[in-house]
Order: sequence, then C-alpha cells, then structure tokens
Amino acid sequence: MTAKEPIIRLYHVTKQYGDQKAVDDLNLSIYPGEIFGLLGPNGAGKSTTILMLLGLSEPTDGKVSVCGLDSVRQSIEVKRKVGYLPDDVGFYEDRTGFENLMYTARLNRLSEFEARARAEKWLSRVGLSDARDKPVGAYSRGMRQRLGLADVLMKEPEVMILDEPTLGLDPEGMRQLLDLIRALSRERQMTVLLSSHHLHQVQSICDRVGLFVKGKLVGLGGISELSRELFGEESIRIESTVEPADEAMLEAVRSIGGVIRAEASDGGFVIDAERDVAADVARLVVERGAKLHELKRKTFGLDEIYHRYFEGRGSA
Repeated sequence: MTAKEPIIRLYHVTKQYGDQKAVDDLNLSIYPGEIFGLLGPNGAGKSTTILMLLGLSEPTDGKVSVCGLDSVRQSIEVKRKVGYLPDDVGFYEDRTGFENLMYTARLNRLSEFEARARAEKWLSRVGLSDARDKPVGAYSRGMRQRLGLADVLMKEPEVMILDEPTLGLDPEGMRQLLDLIRALSRERQMTVLLSSHHLHQVQSICDRVGLFVKGKLVGLGGISELSRELFGEESIRIESTVEPADEAMLEAVRSIGGVIRAEASDGGFVIDAERDVAADVARLVVERGAKLHELKRKTFGLDEIYHRYFEGRGSA
C-alpha cells in the first residue's frame, strides 16, 4: 500500500435493517496519517459505519476495505491492525491500570517482556505512570479515557477508531485528550477515525470531516472546503465597525468591486464578497474621513456549516 492509496475505503456501502437504511450508498476514502472526523447527530449512521469497518457487522451491499484487507472476509486480520476505543471503556475495576493493560497484552499474544515494556511506555505516554498501581475503579472519567487510549495502543495499531472519546469529560480533560490524540497521530503517522457529535472537538483536531445525515454522507472535506461548498459567494465575509456608519458610507462600500452585498449591522457593516475586499474597505473609510474601529474577515466554522447542512439540506 502506497502513501497515496486509502487505508480505509468504503465503496457503495449500504446497511439495511428491514426497511430502514442505517447507511445509504456510502463512498468514502481515508488516507494514511489522516485524522478524519465523522460528524452527525445520533442515529446518523456513524456507529453502524464503524461496526462495518471493524468487521463486526456485514454490509448489505458494497465493499469495506481497511489496511488493504476485506473487513468481511478478513475480519480477524483487520482487528489485528485496528484499535477501537468505544465511548464507554470496560475495564476490570478491581485490577490496576497496569494489570488491565497486561491482560490486553496477553489477549494480543505479546511476550511477557514486550507486554511489560509496552504497558510502561503507554502508561507514561498518556500521563498515568503515577496511577499505574491504583485500581481502575478509583480512576476519574478522564483517567479511564486515557487508560482506554493506552489499551488501544498496546497492539500499536495502524488505524485507531475512537467513538465519542471525550464524552463526559470536562473542558480541560477534553483538551488534554484531543492534544494527546493529535500528537500520537503525528508522531506515529497513525490514521485516526474519530466519531462525534461535538462540533468544536472535531474542528480542533480533524484534517477532514464527513457529515452524516440519515445514513447518507452529505458533506466531505476540510473546514474551508465545506465552507466554500456551502456558502459559495458568501464564504468571504468582512465585518467592520465604522463611525459614522451612515447610508452614504454603506452605498460607497456597496460600490467596491467584488462586493456582492453589504448591510448595516451594530455600528458598522457586514460585507459578503467574491474576493477579500478588506483593504479596499479600509482605504475607502480613511479617504472619506471616517473612523475605522474594527475590520475582520469572518471564517465560517463547523457551527455555521453544521446548521446549514442539518437544518437546511439535512431536512431536505
């Protein structure tokens, strides 16, 4: 497998339960070293897609390939190469973090020497060395999630699939876990598939995002690509605070080449343009003897993208 070939590929994949399509004709390619986010509300088809990737559920139609392996016909081999962290990790509560990792190592048929080396390494990497001998039942939610990450890494997988990894974490715990996931992916060139309905965590970590609605992939790309696709000519928006923000100034702004529309808003103007006209706006305001208090280009983030898809196209 070359670096340009997808490490995960779903080709015309459909999963049907009776008359209900949980996943509907899904085509998706994810590349080595990429952090990819599956974003959508509960029931959108994210978990069903993950189960098919892991070989735990067979597609009704289509083909699923992971690490060059068929997830249906070679499911055992796939599981050797893929690490999976569910939203609620199960551990033996009366055993220590170290003992739980050693148990995982035995299941993966690691030697005693290799198991101990990896357990120590990953406990240190996720910041749990000081808690290695503490029973997991005494771990906080954040500690359990970090131990879950270490547990997944015991087999040193090529692909790591995380299903709602920050569920129940406080903001600081969420930030620390996401920083750790990003660092591990970059250091090891490991592909990460992260399923979530939390917009900000997906935007903060993912290289690309797939938006799911009712089993269908309705949007795919980086944040800037999705913004251009969704908002089109609106994708360049300039917000300004000007004094005076009168009608004469507004008409002058509207006359700038490339401006599509300009409206008054809170002591200034909101301008949609087909190019970046910020410098032209600043020059105009200064030449007309007005005061320019603020001028900024607005970037459409996942909040706006999510609502445009799920309230607009999603309902359609």
